Amino acid sequence: MTRPDGRQPDHLRNISFIPNVAAHATGSVLVAFGDTRVICSATVEEDVPRWMRAQRVDGGWLTAEYSMLPYSTLERKARDIARGKLDGRSSEIQRLIGRALRAVVDLKKVGQRTLWIDCDVLQADGGTRTASITGGCVALAIACNRLLAEGKIRDFPLKKLVAAVSAGVFEGVAVLDLNYPEDKAATVDFNVVMTENAEFVEIQGSGEEAVFTGAEMTAMLELSRKGIAELITLQRAAILAADRAGPADLEALAAAFRH
Repeated sequence: MTRPDGRQPDHLRNISFIPNVAAHATGSVLVAFGDTRVICSATVEEDVPRWMRAQRVDGGWLTAEYSMLPYSTLERKARDIARGKLDGRSSEIQRLIGRALRAVVDLKKVGQRTLWIDCDVLQADGGTRTASITGGCVALAIACNRLLAEGKIRDFPLKKLVAAVSAGVFEGVAVLDLNYPEDKAATVDFNVVMTENAEFVEIQGSGEEAVFTGAEMTAMLELSRKGIAELITLQRAAILAADRAGPADLEALAAAFRH
């Protein structure tokens, strides 16, 4: 079996993180999973949702928003505002991002504030939700470091890193990190979210008009475990680089679209 881009079954696509791409966000990163590119930002609001105040819930909150820009796909995707409502897929994905990140944040350490994670897809080639979770965690960590440096929080609230990757069965073989042609043709499609300690946060998986065996599921989960370990290493490097770097320059951004 030959994958469309020539990768081995257990290989990730080219992964990159360019931090500090949004000057007005508390933390931000442009994450690339191959030709999929997402800007993830973390912004701090000095308030909590009304339901938290009403119920006198301690600590803060974290929520996420996800959108695909009109030019992110081959055919123009209408903006949600043009339809007057958020489409079901976007709503499901942003809830997933929020759940994944809240699983690794001590919200009491955030204080009475809300962390907004915005994930805007610039270019889609499969795996936009997994790229959003992985990049969203980097943006969140950068924001937490900044809040700590500014004395707005006393303790680092991010308990551990979290990342996500897809896996599936393509042409009868379990493969890691599906691009769009593979995702479209896969008989089984999984999205796996795990922490740096190899703990599962969420698993989404189904057969596409097909069934799968226990052995195939085990193979996909093992591929995901390997891929997420590699992503965590890259996340750590990106978070460290963000502390040393200034705003992302145009040359670095252009290079991200050339590789």
